[in-house]
Amino acid sequence: MTSELFFSGITSLLISMALIPPLRLLAERFRFVDVPGERKVHHHPIPSVGGIAFGIGSFGSILWWCPQSQMKLSILLGGLLILGFGVWDDRVDLGYKMKLLGQVLAALVVVFVGDIRFESLPVFSDTELPLWIGAPLTIFFLVAVSNAVNLTDGLDGLAGGLSFLTLCGIAYLAYLSKDAAVLALTVPFLGGVLGFLRYNTYPARIFMGDGGSQLLGFTMGVLAILLTDSTRGPFSPVLSLFLLGLPFLDTLGVAGQRLAEGRSPFIGDRTHVHHKLMNIGLSHYEAVTTIYLIQAGMVALAYLLRWQSDMLILSIYLVIAGSVLVGFIAAGRGLLSTPELRTPHDGQFLSSVTLRRVLNGPWLADIPIRVLSVAVPCFLIGLVFFPSDVPNDVGYLSIVVFGIVLVGLSLSPRIVPYFVRGGLYLGTTFLLYVYESSRVSSMPAVAMIDNMFFVVVALMVLLILRFNEQNRFQTTPLDYLMVLLAVLFPFLSEANTDIVYVGVFAAKLMVLFFSFELLLHAFSNRVRQLGFVSLWILFGLGIRILL
Repeated sequence: MTSELFFSGITSLLISMALIPPLRLLAERFRFVDVPGERKVHHHPIPSVGGIAFGIGSFGSILWWCPQSQMKLSILLGGLLILGFGVWDDRVDLGYKMKLLGQVLAALVVVFVGDIRFESLPVFSDTELPLWIGAPLTIFFLVAVSNAVNLTDGLDGLAGGLSFLTLCGIAYLAYLSKDAAVLALTVPFLGGVLGFLRYNTYPARIFMGDGGSQLLGFTMGVLAILLTDSTRGPFSPVLSLFLLGLPFLDTLGVAGQRLAEGRSPFIGDRTHVHHKLMNIGLSHYEAVTTIYLIQAGMVALAYLLRWQSDMLILSIYLVIAGSVLVGFIAAGRGLLSTPELRTPHDGQFLSSVTLRRVLNGPWLADIPIRVLSVAVPCFLIGLVFFPSDVPNDVGYLSIVVFGIVLVGLSLSPRIVPYFVRGGLYLGTTFLLYVYESSRVSSMPAVAMIDNMFFVVVALMVLLILRFNEQNRFQTTPLDYLMVLLAVLFPFLSEANTDIVYVGVFAAKLMVLFFSFELLLHAFSNRVRQLGFVSLWILFGLGIRILL
């Protein structure tokens, strides 16, 4: 993990998270609001400006951290075009012709300016496609992916989570093939989407809008083409279909069901896979988590089949796609309907109410949060003394963020928590990164104490999340997704020291970030005290380069 990749992801994440609160405040004034409707599951207007936030975060990070080339600039220009048309659509509800025009223009830019297109077809990889075939095929593919992701944006956190999984798959395959360009383009979008998802998981406080969903679909389509280009790497173009996964399959199934019922495939309804899962009794929360698991399975298949022949990969995909199509048509005819066996409980995924009542004693409701309130600040304050060397870029960034947080603490109490949260997240990330890179962390005694601390804090976090009825911070499908990825990375067959480090580093950060959220909710009247902890961390890192 190079420092440029790390900081490009962090930069995008922080810009995305920083832009969302002010954009939410401006959304209603400028009428960027998604109102409830017949095919929508939310019941009150929600700002639809999330795509602007992670789009700016991703674009800005790429421009700052990534080496520039005509190919990358064409992707940025194409992404800006499709985001602009999508935001315009969110504002005035464009017709399908104008939407299609924006998608085609964006695709034309990457094809003819960036020279990004399909060079060959599966099975016939030795035959180079002429421009007059490759260009239209690429444009059709990018338009299809843009719309497929847009169509899956029907539940809180759904399109963002699916895209995050796809981007993780693309990033890891790019890492395996040593494709630095694709990796450098993917990581900023991973950071931007992750920052957005913190506000978008159920119950969502913000939507990405058509601009965000089309941007993600377009970007993933371009990255998939680059990743599977026979002139750049060893992977089959058919892997793109597995990486894009459920959005493509859902679009195929919905279109097939509508045609089988004699309806137009372009007229919207409630026949998407997320609607079907909710119709059989799953809650909003559980439906999203189930779809995440399906998408993770598709991405895992792309990983497992990466070295197989085009014919085998294509055959497996056609079997899966055919099964999905048959299932959708059967469901449309009522052949797969089942009675509702239970009443869904949003926000209680695989929880046991009986166990909670039995074990909900004072020690489970109060002691863990008290332990966190002492252990976490003391650990961070002490950890500042351990790193022997602080890189200049980390030190200077820490000084800048220190100044921003210091000013923020003097502002209105309503917005102070945003500055405190940002200072804690960024300062802790820098501190842990520097500490893990130092020689001190490898000392057996220090490593043992460090591991014991994180085990205890993780246990306290779990106890609070499961048994404290007064806790307002609830786990989300995004949290399960992050835990899954952190646990999975170190065990991949090609994992080297860098990948293991990423998994351990991410797991530790997640434990600390969860503890921050719990503390900010439990001690909302003492937010400034946590702000002083963040100032100490940032000051301790920044002062090192000045001494």
